[in-house]
Amino acid sequence: MPAVSSWLSMSYYQEDFFKEYLKMLANIIILSLLICISLAFWIVSMTASTYYGNLRPISPWRWLFSVTVPLVIATQGVKKKSLDHSGALGGLVVGFILTVANYSFFTSLLVFFVTSSKLTKWKKDIKKRIDSEYKEGGQRNWLQVFCNGGVPTELAILYMIESGPGEIPIDFSKQYTASWMCLSLLGALACSAGDTWASEIGSVMSKSQPRLITTWEKVPVGTNGGITLVGLLSSLLGGMAVGTAYFITQLIFVSDLDVSAPQWPIVVFGAAAGLLGSVVDSYLGATMQYSGFDKNTGMVVNHQTKDSKHISGKPILDNNAVNLFSSVLIALALPGVAWCFWPRG
Repeated sequence: MPAVSSWLSMSYYQEDFFKEYLKMLANIIILSLLICISLAFWIVSMTASTYYGNLRPISPWRWLFSVTVPLVIATQGVKKKSLDHSGALGGLVVGFILTVANYSFFTSLLVFFVTSSKLTKWKKDIKKRIDSEYKEGGQRNWLQVFCNGGVPTELAILYMIESGPGEIPIDFSKQYTASWMCLSLLGALACSAGDTWASEIGSVMSKSQPRLITTWEKVPVGTNGGITLVGLLSSLLGGMAVGTAYFITQLIFVSDLDVSAPQWPIVVFGAAAGLLGSVVDSYLGATMQYSGFDKNTGMVVNHQTKDSKHISGKPILDNNAVNLFSSVLIALALPGVAWCFWPRG
C-alpha cells in the first residue's frame, strides 16, 4: 500500500508539472506571436509613412510600450483572477491597439479595467448572496472583453487610419473626424465604467430597494434594469474617472494645447457618458433581458427555471449583449451632442 500511495502521489506530481509546463509553453508562444504581430504593424507603419510621406510612423518606444505594458497588466489580471486566459488574450489585443493609437486611450482603458476589477471583488461575500452568476474574483473571459473593448478597439483602428498614431487635442474646428472618434471611444469606455460602478457599488451600498426603470416599481436587488440613487451617482463617478484619466494624459502628452480648444470638457463628457450609459443599459436590461426570482435559491436569475417567478424583461439579450449595445449607442450619439456644446479654439 505505501508503494501504491507513493506511486499515485508521484503520478499526480508529474501531471501537475506537465500542466504547468504546457501553460508556460503556451504563454511563451503567445508572447512570441504578439511580438511578431506588433513588429509587423510597426514595419507596415514605417513603410507606409516612407511611401506616402504624410503619415506619422509608430516610434520604436511606442511599439515597445504598447507590447510590454498590456502584457504585464494582462499577466497580473490572470494572477489576481480578474481575467481568465481567454480574457487575457483578448485584453492583450485591445490594450495593444489602444496604446499604439493614443496614450489617452490606454489610460482610459487602464482606469476602467483596474477600477472595475477592484469593485467586482469589493464586498464579494455580499454579492455571492445576491448574484446567482457571481464568479470568484470576477474573472472576465474573451467575450466580456470584446463586449466592453470591441467598440473602442475598432474606433482606435479608424483613428489611426484617419490621423495616424499619436495624441491630438480634441478640437472640432480643426480636426473634426479625429475629435469625433476620440470622444466616441471615450464615451464607450466611460459607458462601460459607469455601468460597472453602478452595478458593483449600488447593489451593496444602497439602503433603498431598487426600482425598475420602466415602471418605477420596487424590485429585488440584482434585477436587470433596477436602479438606485447610489447606483446613478456611482455611474456618474465611474465615467468621470475615465474622463479624468483621458484629460490628465492630454495635459502630459499633447504639446499644442495652448492653441487648441479647452480640454476640460473631457471630464464632463466622461461623467455624462457614464451616467447616460448606465441609464441606457438599465433600460435595455429591463426590456430585453429576463429577470426572475428563484424561490429555491432566493436570488434573481437571468434565465427561466421551473421555480422562477418572472419579474421583468424578455429573454432576448444576455448581459454581454446589453453592455455591447449600450456602448455602441453612447459611442454613436454623444459625440454629436458634444460637438454642439464643445468650445472652439
